[in-house]
Amino acid sequence: MSARIPGHPAITRSGPHRIPADEARPRRPGTRPREGEFVRPLTRRQVDDRIGELGELYTRTTSCEPAILDPSDRDGGIVFRQRLAGLVRRPGFELLVAEAVDASGATVISACAYGFPVRGAGPWWQGLDGYLPGSLPRPTSSERLFVIADILVERRVRTQDQSRDWNLARRLQKRLLADHTGALGVILVDRGDADTYRALLSWGWRRLPAGARRPSLFDSRCLLVLG
Repeated sequence: MSARIPGHPAITRSGPHRIPADEARPRRPGTRPREGEFVRPLTRRQVDDRIGELGELYTRTTSCEPAILDPSDRDGGIVFRQRLAGLVRRPGFELLVAEAVDASGATVISACAYGFPVRGAGPWWQGLDGYLPGSLPRPTSSERLFVIADILVERRVRTQDQSRDWNLARRLQKRLLADHTGALGVILVDRGDADTYRALLSWGWRRLPAGARRPSLFDSRCLLVLG
């Protein structure tokens, strides 16, 4: 799945990440976290080194969801890599991958999620502003909003055990917000992408209260919040 977010280049920040003891190495795919994928952050250099794998993951996880792809996008993987190359330079950008050991014994990327804190200035914030109601905090230096730009997972994660804490998508989004205490997660979803919309709701995302912001007929996306 993918919730499209436009990107603009900036300067990246790569800091230390805490890795829980139960996620010390890749595991073979399974149902629960201790039996399944190992989740860990990638630095900007590691993202650059594995951009091809991430592009393949994007193609694999969105190939059955044509509503997500731009009709003019003849190679979604290439456009994804270009967009990611821009976002990775944003201040505070973070990307997590889930890794699993396949049948041949090789470690492969099975999922990823990434995002960044939103500050009060910059061209991207101007784009998000139109979707935020007055009841939500405006970004300041305290970084109260954290955009989760993409959650790329296999279809089984979107259709099985969505409400369980050990669901892989839930683990990824929780880890992204873990180092931003008190931050509210936000995501924009294409209105025509019903599959992604339903999956996000099943993972704990919620719609804004009725009347918080009256949607426009011209809005191409809708806002969901987490936290």
